[in-house]
Amino acid sequence: MPPKKTVAKKVKSDYGAQQIQVLEGLDPVRKRPGMYIGSTGPRGLHHLIWEVMDNSFDEAMAGHGDIITLRLLPDNMISVEDNGRGIPVDKHPQFKVSALELVLTKLHAGGKFGGGGYKVSGGLHGVGVSVVNALSTYLKAEVRREGKLWEQEYKIGKPQKPVKEVGKARGTGTRITFAPDASIFETTEFDLKTILDHLRQQAYLTKAVKIVVVDERVEGDSRGYAFYFEGGVASYVRHLNHGKSPKHKNVFYVSKHDEDADMDVEVALQYTDEYHESVHCFANNITNPDGGTHLIGFRSALTRELNNYARSKNILKEKDKNLTGEDVREGLTTIISVKIKEPQFEGQTKSKLGNPEARTAVESIFGESFRIYLEEHPRDAEGIIGKCLLAAQARRAARAARDTVLRKGALDGLTLPGKLSDCSSRNPEDSEIFIVEGDSAGGSAKQGRNRENQAILPLRGKILNVERARLDKMLANNEIKSLVIALGTNIGEGFDIEKLRYDRVVIMTDADVDGAHIRTLLLTLFFRYFPALITEGHIYIAQPPLYRVNIGKSFRYAYSEEQKEAAIEELIANSAKGKKAKAAKVEKEASSSEAGDVESEAEIQEVSGVKVNIQRYKGLGEMNPDQLWDTTMNPATRLMKRVEIEDAEKANETFEVLMGAEVAPRKKFIQTHAKTVKNLDI
Repeated sequence: MPPKKTVAKKVKSDYGAQQIQVLEGLDPVRKRPGMYIGSTGPRGLHHLIWEVMDNSFDEAMAGHGDIITLRLLPDNMISVEDNGRGIPVDKHPQFKVSALELVLTKLHAGGKFGGGGYKVSGGLHGVGVSVVNALSTYLKAEVRREGKLWEQEYKIGKPQKPVKEVGKARGTGTRITFAPDASIFETTEFDLKTILDHLRQQAYLTKAVKIVVVDERVEGDSRGYAFYFEGGVASYVRHLNHGKSPKHKNVFYVSKHDEDADMDVEVALQYTDEYHESVHCFANNITNPDGGTHLIGFRSALTRELNNYARSKNILKEKDKNLTGEDVREGLTTIISVKIKEPQFEGQTKSKLGNPEARTAVESIFGESFRIYLEEHPRDAEGIIGKCLLAAQARRAARAARDTVLRKGALDGLTLPGKLSDCSSRNPEDSEIFIVEGDSAGGSAKQGRNRENQAILPLRGKILNVERARLDKMLANNEIKSLVIALGTNIGEGFDIEKLRYDRVVIMTDADVDGAHIRTLLLTLFFRYFPALITEGHIYIAQPPLYRVNIGKSFRYAYSEEQKEAAIEELIANSAKGKKAKAAKVEKEASSSEAGDVESEAEIQEVSGVKVNIQRYKGLGEMNPDQLWDTTMNPATRLMKRVEIEDAEKANETFEVLMGAEVAPRKKFIQTHAKTVKNLDI
């Protein structure tokens, strides 16, 4: 059933060329595109769409327009159309050219900087659509205003003709069509899933606005998607908690305007039986991964109101200590969205909101509404308080367990017999620790390492899945206990990254199913309890080779099937020429004993009349210390992947699916992605 037509609220405002103010020119964009869109990789490419879409969302937030349509066209082109007021086309009084041309050719030119264009707006510091124009080989702007259709075309940011009237038009709105410049971007192929995920989130944050996505890239196969949410961020919370077990039936939701701060505040929350907090903050639809003043205001009110309610109902006795912020946030899923006239952000990426009035507004509006909600929904309140009390009990047990672990570490001098083989350097910047699977690989790693700056911590078996365990249970696990002591940062509320003993923490597991499982368990541990180690670039994954290919005494290490085939071809070619082979990655003359070891386990193939020895490494333990050093641990020759988080919300959702207690979502995930898995060992 199609959504009910929402009539946009008419906001009285003069919106013409006089509202367009210009701050600087456009030339620097092509020289340093990363400064404006973050990168020239896939993330930066998709950021072009977000910037054009932001203009349409700004119109919707201002009360103009309720439908935004994005089309993916052939030849990597994008079209975005809205039914807002349309970008002004009349001449600007100062610059004597069309306001449309100013918006598309000047940085910081737009209605966001004037006194009457927009009450609230998003975008990337107002540079939006002009940056898209500068980084596109072609852009066409079409505007419907006052019954007329206007258009202008551009190439690499340069107008090809003045803005001109090309016909009549019904209604109002803007359509921007652009083709990103392949000489700027690593790829110009847009990913539909990335687009749908982002726009679904924006639809939750802009309730009662319909977003349509049409994929027309394949001729004769047009696919359409639509998002429309009357419930706003309350619908978003239900989406995030899909597949989880809620502790109370009703999603708390409030949406109010704060007159003093001239700010709209929208908050939704629900508790589940999870052990981790999932909080998402937005200001003017821009995500703030580092929170800010609106998050501070929310947390202050949440802790206060739950303690007041628990004491008023005599759930917390006089002798009992108050619930802490950590207690009341366990298992909490929250969306905090504010619409503010002049947002103050920290950093170019707007990761943190700094407006002090946002704290006061959120604390006041949320606190009052949540207090009423608890009184009017006693069953929900009972479920929430019960969850918080259980978390408090677990926190006290975890603190005792953590103190025990740290005392043990101090007594042992951080030298764990049979486990940690520490490095001699005490300078964290020069040091790295390899977390190795099993004693066999651990033995090779200990013998092959550089003892000065490389520490080895072998794991015996698989560590606990921390997605399904609280901190007290985690610290009873010997492998996790050893790791916490070795890192030196403490864990939980006592975590201090300044005490990290190694700059690089390297996960080094076998290239098989068990190795992948152990790697996932470790990544879950770091994501949930040491997130700063990931965000600050300390976590790495070692890349041991899959194959060793040799003809005679010449050999190559191959890290993929493709490299293996290339190595065979190269060695055969060199053998035929009678030349000594040169290593692509790591190579040396094999000793007779080493060559014998390799040949004893190698598969012998005859290719073009030449015998080729191919050894498939199933585990790190199959390599002798020299081989492990050369291929995987030597900084001069090794390959390592640094773990980064591009989308914290998506990462959180993926860990919950893969490592959580619910089987059905995990089964669906595996079935969906099974065909894309490569090199799977059964």
